[in-house]
Amino acid sequence: MPDWLDVTVRVVLFLIALFLLTKLLGKRQLSELSFFEYVSGITIGSIAAEVIINTDNKIWHGIVGICVFSLFIYLIEICSLHIKGFRDFVEGSGTVIIKDGKVLEDNLKKEKYTTDELLELLRGKDIFDLSEVEYAVLEAKGSISVLPKKDFRPVTRKDLGLDSVNEKEPKIVIMDGEILDEPLTSIGKNRSWLQTELDKKNITIENVFLGQIDSYGALTVDLFDDKIQVPEPQERPLLLAHLKKSQADLELFALATESETAKSLYAKNAKKLEDSIQKLTPYLKD
Repeated sequence: MPDWLDVTVRVVLFLIALFLLTKLLGKRQLSELSFFEYVSGITIGSIAAEVIINTDNKIWHGIVGICVFSLFIYLIEICSLHIKGFRDFVEGSGTVIIKDGKVLEDNLKKEKYTTDELLELLRGKDIFDLSEVEYAVLEAKGSISVLPKKDFRPVTRKDLGLDSVNEKEPKIVIMDGEILDEPLTSIGKNRSWLQTELDKKNITIENVFLGQIDSYGALTVDLFDDKIQVPEPQERPLLLAHLKKSQADLELFALATESETAKSLYAKNAKKLEDSIQKLTPYLKD
């Protein structure tokens, strides 16, 4: 076999072997690497490169080598999942570098981080003033987790006393002009409903690059032709406006009528509708 063909065969075989082994080891190998994962990745890559380039080495020796090494990594990960002490030893653990707003210089030196590097990590979290930080941990994989002081945390709807709604993830139902039936069915919709919604927007399915349905059942689309403007859905805001108008009409009727019975009935229903509007507003308001 010519050398070029031998190398090509080796590349293909090791590419397949490394792909399958990476799938076996899981997505953690694709995320930020721990110390052990970093060393393991280098070692496996070095074994594969050596066998691919050096045609004097037998292919199967290299494949057996990386398989045995990957099995060892797999066993290490299994042990790490069940034994915390072992996990901390192999993968490392987080180090507190800011506590009660005070930088712990000894811990920073222990991790061999400079002040400039600490400030760089904080800027990556959109924190430019050290005095804003209450607590910070340098994670085992080199990232930083920060707890800002209360005065510098983002305001939430709960802080403002506003009602909030838990939303589900949007479902992609159209991709590259093709309807995806499985996500469409999972939310209780069908192709007929989808076509009706597209007709409301004067859009054909072939023109849709991406279409998704939010947790309220509204369809939003992105078209292949970016020059075409798609109108925003108005059903929910219009419904909210109609409800408010109906509630205002009931209050007006209660003031206009001379019948005490009718006045009481209008006022009672106006109050019920007002309570319903307050509950529905988070769902209907954009």
